[in-house]
Amino acid sequence: MTTVRQAGGLGGRAASAGADPLAVALDVDVTAFAARANPVAKLGVGLAVAVAMVLSLDVATAGTALALELVALPWCGVGPAALWRRLRLVLLAAGAAGLGTGLFGAVAQPWAAGAAITLRILAVAVPGVVLFATTDPTDLADALAQVLHLPHRFVLSALAATRLAGVLAQEWEMIGLARRARGLGDEGPAGRFRAWWGRVFALLVIAVRRATVLATAMEARGFGVTPRRTWARPSRLSARDAVVLGYGLFVAGAATAVGVRTGSWHLFTG
Repeated sequence: MTTVRQAGGLGGRAASAGADPLAVALDVDVTAFAARANPVAKLGVGLAVAVAMVLSLDVATAGTALALELVALPWCGVGPAALWRRLRLVLLAAGAAGLGTGLFGAVAQPWAAGAAITLRILAVAVPGVVLFATTDPTDLADALAQVLHLPHRFVLSALAATRLAGVLAQEWEMIGLARRARGLGDEGPAGRFRAWWGRVFALLVIAVRRATVLATAMEARGFGVTPRRTWARPSRLSARDAVVLGYGLFVAGAATAVGVRTGSWHLFTG
């Protein structure tokens, strides 16, 4: 049974996951082993795989990494349907990049290079999908500030901006409905373009107003007054995080070893 995690905010948890567009989605099991890992450990997995993919462009290395990532998905809380919904645009882009390389690539084996590019993009994208699908933005901010010791001003400002991104998406839809109710934007392509530009300007004004109010509210609550601050929810690394990070390193190492063993691994080349 899938467990739904409530969305976190700057001031506490929301009433339900559906109340926040950036909350952990309903189709993700946040009780899974890797889903409960510290966000820093998940970031480490993505970084390890990305480094391994950058070092060599070959089918064996990228294919092995992608296969090992897909094998671990049941322990990440992201099922096939949830993965498809989040990865379909990346899959389309990866396929287009591979097809373009195969048709127009100035390399000895363009189709092999195209397949390697497609697999490399997917191998790098899967850990990112798992990270953002199973991690609440507030937990990520807590981990960045307390584990990686990033400046809390930067972390909290980024968290506030991330929260506002979902609100602005809703505002964009509301602006469109309001303009349509007034009969605007239905005068052909030129009218639709003018309506789109008007929506962009209106959204910019709303964003500036919200940012001003949020900055005033954060200043009133004492953000940035002292160089050190306390945190309501501690974020610490545990044995679970070591296992998750260890598997990420294993994926990077095993993929590189397979590439070397097959003779297709070459530093920075395919």
